[in-house]
Amino acid sequence: MGDYPSRSASNAAGGPGVTARHARAAGDGVSPIPPDDLSGNRPPQGGGGALPKKARFSMETGFRGLSTAAGAMVLVIIVAIAIFLISKAVPALSKNDANFLTSKEWFPNDTQPHFGIAALAFGTVLTSVIALIVAVPIALGIALFLSHYAPKRLATPLGFVIDLLAAVPSVVFGLWGRDVFLEPVQSFSIWLNKYFSWIPLFGGDGPFGRSVMLGSLVLAIMVLPIVTSLSREVFQQTPGMNEEAALALGATKWEMIRTAVLPYGKPGVLAAVMLGLGRALGETIALALTLGITFTISANLIQSGGNSIAANIANTFGEANATGRGALIASGLVLFAITLVVNMAARAIIYRRREFRDSAA
Repeated sequence: MGDYPSRSASNAAGGPGVTARHARAAGDGVSPIPPDDLSGNRPPQGGGGALPKKARFSMETGFRGLSTAAGAMVLVIIVAIAIFLISKAVPALSKNDANFLTSKEWFPNDTQPHFGIAALAFGTVLTSVIALIVAVPIALGIALFLSHYAPKRLATPLGFVIDLLAAVPSVVFGLWGRDVFLEPVQSFSIWLNKYFSWIPLFGGDGPFGRSVMLGSLVLAIMVLPIVTSLSREVFQQTPGMNEEAALALGATKWEMIRTAVLPYGKPGVLAAVMLGLGRALGETIALALTLGITFTISANLIQSGGNSIAANIANTFGEANATGRGALIASGLVLFAITLVVNMAARAIIYRRREFRDSAA
């Protein structure tokens, strides 16, 4: 039989004693204790030691602070604008002898001022809605053509031209509408009146020309590139797997767009339309040059007339006295409120659709 050199000489044969080299901590069947540490105190596992303390100031903390400050600054600016408008409008409203919300007259410079926002608000909403009715279908058609039908060598330059159209100043559109586009719209208005005068929208005895139709069509051309560009980007973000799955199931190109592209892009398209509506509501110079500037509420689109809040501010601010300027600022407050309500409603609709889509996924 061979020797067991690992056994201690002081222990009896077969005894339990072993040398320190083979000693193990109680309950530890894996890691031996180093020969120089028989007390059972083992070094920390992993060899890395304690994690470093988190720095009090870091890039992440700084970026979070800057982002929070930027978000808060937007709210501060909105509140500051609202306070300014209210503070400047209250003195003029206190001198007003008419109901500001329901009156159609606008005489804030008289000795006894009486003015109202009804006709201006009606014209603002009417021109904006008509502009969207004309622009949105065309914009969506162009966006789908650029994203799914046109070859790349055509889609790239055409998309660049459409984006460039958004950079044209509004005064250029207004001058073009007044000096060039007026005559075709006038001829078209006469034709509509001749054959469709039984419809209140196209009735009247004239004159035709600088009308709600002219202003709305010019506004539609101005809104078109905004809605087109955003919708095109949204359609291009449609997952390719969705499109390929629809085509693999036998769908035609249009059926694939109808079932895969349009449902996916609805929230983005709605956001684009609301952004275009915001641009239309606040447009000033183009409408000031193309509308007939009257203070009446009429659904007639082709007779000379029409007005908007922004156009009225541009046309009358120079000759207004202190009360008149306050009245114009009060009308700007109404426009501010309309725009705010429209954008809040749009955000609510987009949020609800996003929740529905996420829950369905």
